[in-house]
Amino acid sequence: MSHKPRIAVHKFSSCDGCQLAFLNMGAGLLELSEQVDIVHFAEAGPLAEDYRVDIAFVEGSVVTAHDVERIQRIRANSDYLVTIGACATSGGIQALKNLAHDREHWPAQIYTHPEYIDSLPESQPISDHVKVDFELWGCPINSEQVVAAVGSLLQDVVPKDNAEKLCLECKRQRVVCTLVTQGEPCMGPVTRTGCGALCPSFGRDCYGCYGPAESSNAAGLARRFSGLGLVPDEVSRRMHFIHPIASDFDCIPVQQERCDD
Repeated sequence: MSHKPRIAVHKFSSCDGCQLAFLNMGAGLLELSEQVDIVHFAEAGPLAEDYRVDIAFVEGSVVTAHDVERIQRIRANSDYLVTIGACATSGGIQALKNLAHDREHWPAQIYTHPEYIDSLPESQPISDHVKVDFELWGCPINSEQVVAAVGSLLQDVVPKDNAEKLCLECKRQRVVCTLVTQGEPCMGPVTRTGCGALCPSFGRDCYGCYGPAESSNAAGLARRFSGLGLVPDEVSRRMHFIHPIASDFDCIPVQQERCDD
C-alpha cells in the first residue's frame, strides 16, 4: 500500500463486546495505531464513517432499513470487509426472533408506541447484504483474532480461518470431557475453537459461542442430547442459543428433515 493503511470499525445491532477485542489489546492497540490510521471507531473516539478505508471491521447484525443502506455504503468504501462476532456473521442472539411465529407482535409488548420502531422482520448477518471478505467468529471475538487478521491483511494475505472443533483444543489442554464424564450437553463437538476451551477448563459445558466448526454432525449431537434426557425444546435451545440461524446448528430432533437437506 502506498499510504498508511486506513482502518474503520463499524457498529450495527450488537452489544459492543467484539469492539472491546480492540480496546482490550491495551498497549497492542497503541502499536497497531503506529502501523495503521484508525479513521473511524466510535467506541474509541474517531468518527469518519464515510471515509475510504483499506479494511472495515463490522460488528453487529442488520435489523433496520437504515442498516441496509449503511452497510451498502460501508462496503463501497472498503477494500476489505471483515465481520466480527456472532451478530455480524450469523445474526446473533437477536436472530432468535427469526424463529418466532408471532415476532411482529413483540414490539407492542415492550414499547408504548411500537409504530416508532424501525425494525426489519428478521435479524440478518452482514453477508446477506454485501460481499464479506473474511469472518471472525465468536461471541465475543478475542484480541488474538484481531491481531492475526490485521497482520495478514496488511500483508495482502487471506487470514487463517481456524474452524477445527473445540474438542481438539480440550485434548491439547488435557481438559476432561464434560459430555463423557459428566453427561452435560456440551456443544464442543460441533463448535469451532477460539476461546481456548474456556468453559470446559472450568468443568462447564460449551455453549457454542464460536459458531459451527468444520464437518460438524449437529444432528448426531442433537440425538446425543436427547439420550441425556433433554426434551426437544431443551435441545433446540442449546442449538439455537448464540447462533440461532447458523445452518449447521439448525438441527433439532423434531425437525430432522432440516438437518438432512
